[in-house]
Amino acid sequence: MNLTDEEQKIIQKAIKTWGNQAQLLMVLEEMSELQKEILKNINRHQQNMEAIVDETADVLIMIEQLQHIYQIKDAVRARIPQKLKKIQNRLGE
Repeated sequence: MNLTDEEQKIIQKAIKTWGNQAQLLMVLEEMSELQKEILKNINRHQQNMEAIVDETADVLIMIEQLQHIYQIKDAVRARIPQKLKKIQNRLGE
């Protein structure tokens, strides 16, 4: 995800204000909320796209914080092509 400088400042301020541990726990909470909305959509046939969009945005923001806390953003970006190649191989391409 490409964030603006202002958005990066907000990420950094959130971590500084609430601390690493609280934000890492929030990563898990937001992922859980997204899981819940996806399950509602699939299992209960709920039309909850707005909730899925909101929770996806929350998860992406928290993933940015996780990468910042662990200082792994470059490593994650470097790993993506390898992971996509693995998927491509599974697809038989």
